[in-house]
Amino acid sequence: MNERINRIKEVLVIQGKKQIWLAQKLNKSATAMAAICNNKSQPHLKDLKRIAQILNVDIRELLVSTKEK
Repeated sequence: MNERINRIKEVLVIQGKKQIWLAQKLNKSATAMAAICNNKSQPHLKDLKRIAQILNVDIRELLVSTKEK
């Protein structure tokens, strides 16, 4: 199982939004967004800030706490 490095997919599910919707908002490919949402890659900090703005959440809600590990 992949180690979780972000909670973006969880936040999208909670908000009832799709990865493709977020990919379009960020001008990213569906493949790149899937890699981020499936914890295969971590977004750049500027993209993480933009995701937080788009989803109207605190950036910390998108991160996995090191205390959970």
